Amino acid sequence: MIPKINRLLYATDLSPNAEYAFRYAVNSALMHDARIIILHVIESMPSALHLEMGFIMGDEKAKELFEKRVSAALDRVKKRLKVFCEKELAGDPKGANRVQRIEICEGYPAEEILEKANELDCDAIVMGTHSKGFLENTFVGSVAKRVLRRTRKPVFIIPLPRGKTDITFMDDET
Repeated sequence: MIPKINRLLYATDLSPNAEYAFRYAVNSALMHDARIIILHVIESMPSALHLEMGFIMGDEKAKELFEKRVSAALDRVKKRLKVFCEKELAGDPKGANRVQRIEICEGYPAEEILEKANELDCDAIVMGTHSKGFLENTFVGSVAKRVLRRTRKPVFIIPLPRGKTDITFMDDET
């Protein structure tokens, strides 16, 4: 039986070319009549640094700072999604309505991607990779590699192009 994809998890690091991989998520969602969940993981600080920040700033101020980071990331995702839809899906309202929700969380990216894919009952994962290894054409990025090693779900790894593309975002946060 041909597998049915109902829900895709699109993991983004919000890098300038990350939306390039989103094209593949939208295409897959349209082909399978699926929904997309966008996930951005804010990488955890080392625990010693987290404790030190709490000590220096106070726990309330540190929490407030983190909440601002989450809010800023959510705003960036929404802004990019709006631009993407206007640019790529102007004549296709079905494509623009594929995003079911946006999740922002803190943790170690590979672990959070795996956890959210299971928690949200996603059938497949779409993510880009920068291929920053010393043999760039041989190795997949470290987060993508960790996800591939530990999941039983299909994972679509999209190599992100170097330099600017027609969907590159150079917003104020990058």
